[in-house]
Amino acid sequence: MKLGTYLVTGATLSRGRSTQTVVEAAIDGGVDVVQIREKHRSEREQLSVARAVRPLTAAADVMLIINDRVDVARAADADGVHLGDDDLPIAVARDQLGPEAIVGRSVSTVEGAREAETAGADYLGVGAIYATGSKDVDDDESEIGLERVRAIDDAVDLPFVGIGGVTAANAADVVAAGADGVAVISAITRADDPEAATRRLADIVKTA
Repeated sequence: MKLGTYLVTGATLSRGRSTQTVVEAAIDGGVDVVQIREKHRSEREQLSVARAVRPLTAAADVMLIINDRVDVARAADADGVHLGDDDLPIAVARDQLGPEAIVGRSVSTVEGAREAETAGADYLGVGAIYATGSKDVDDDESEIGLERVRAIDDAVDLPFVGIGGVTAANAADVVAAGADGVAVISAITRADDPEAATRRLADIVKTA
């Protein structure tokens, strides 16, 4: 599984551009994974977005993941789903999506990472590593730092991306600490040129 450069979408953070437009640019820039995370949209709208980008990701061999919504992932024929603390258990999600589905899990502690591995997660999203305004996180899940990343890397065998305040300026540090890639929202969605921003980030991750 190649996690590399992992885009988490968000129309409210895309400077008036559609999610499809941002995803197209990110694909042209070399993104490896696209996660549809449209928190302010209805279930119907989330499905519409996912179905619009699915042909793009499929043609480019880019993994498409849906945040939280197992039903949307199934209806959009996505590659899998990414789950948080308040979502369905990993086993239930896999049961509904089938054995080939990719199931990711957000964690911020070593204990959480071990639990997710035991439960059968395919990969982890570890964070928030740095301060972030793109996503609401509890205080104990905010700014966990690179030492926590190293500890999680030592504790589990699962691949994982570092997320939360990651930019081109610090992505190499996150990978050096043990992450297999970086997940970003604003670093791509808010960029003047999302394609160029993705390409720069991808180059940094590959080099690191």
